[in-house]
Amino acid sequence: MKEEGKEGESCSSSTSSSSYTLKPIGFCNEDILFCIDVDLESQTEMKIPNPNGRAVTRMDAIKQAIILFINAKLAINPDHRFGFAALGQYASMQRRDFSNEVEFAISVLRSFTASSSYGQADLTQLFRLAAHEAKKSRAQNRILRVILIYCRSSLRPHYQWSANQKLFTLDVIYLHDKPSPENCPQKVYDALVDALEHVSEEEGYILESGQGLSRVLFRQICLLLAHPQQRCVQEDIDFPKSLVKKAPTVDSTLSEDSVSIIS
Repeated sequence: MKEEGKEGESCSSSTSSSSYTLKPIGFCNEDILFCIDVDLESQTEMKIPNPNGRAVTRMDAIKQAIILFINAKLAINPDHRFGFAALGQYASMQRRDFSNEVEFAISVLRSFTASSSYGQADLTQLFRLAAHEAKKSRAQNRILRVILIYCRSSLRPHYQWSANQKLFTLDVIYLHDKPSPENCPQKVYDALVDALEHVSEEEGYILESGQGLSRVLFRQICLLLAHPQQRCVQEDIDFPKSLVKKAPTVDSTLSEDSVSIIS
């Protein structure tokens, strides 16, 4: 398989006439549209403050995670581009253009604030914007991906969209509160899964966390570095690996009498 950002070559060996070869397949550079929830719930504080002792909100952590993602994605392939939208009651583009400049991303992210409660989110406008941008991306032999970062725990999002209109890939990160009489994160999650499956062209991933830990968000957004055209299905993901130290295995066939001692 052709690796992202590299020229594909068939694998061959001069030492074996029966070597395995895999025909290279192409991929398209990405235009990635980050859609950030700007509801007041995005101002919920994370559990661990920053090193200076200042409280870190979900919005703070989201901005840090996106910059981490962009730097890593551009290190893989500098031809990817990024755009930004805000989700209140409806979605709206923050800038009309996409860019591969990190400073552009930082400048746009500074403008995001969460100071109002918007109630139930309607994702229809987000999908319309994405479809419009996807057509422009395809004209340039690129593909569009939307990464929705959603933070509301009590109200399920809704949308109206034709099931046969799949022009872009949708990934979702859902940051939520613990279940309580006032909220229903499981129902919200189920609605997001339904939306993803309804609109996504390639394999879309949905990741969630109610732990309130920035490191969990950073780990999740790194999973989204995978190019949509080069992904396994989400159920087959077996990383990141646990760093818990494992006890060394002992060969049960060895006994005290069978061990050689060199003196």
